[in-house]
Amino acid sequence: MRYEFHPDAVDEYMAAIAHYAKIDTRLALQFARAVEGAVDRIVESPDRWRAIDDDVRRCLTRIFPYGVLYTV
Repeated sequence: MRYEFHPDAVDEYMAAIAHYAKIDTRLALQFARAVEGAVDRIVESPDRWRAIDDDVRRCLTRIFPYGVLYTV
């Protein structure tokens, strides 16, 4: 499965990383890994999560209050 981030999602992702980096750089790295892990889980099995709106699905990160929205 090929994926790409919407430009607004990239901006939000970078802003969240910057926010966590102000607190602690290790926290920012942990956040980035959590998002990358969610993307990996989506790529492995995109139908695993239920649709929240028509063809839009959401995979939550395991530690942080963020989710990755995607379409199949």
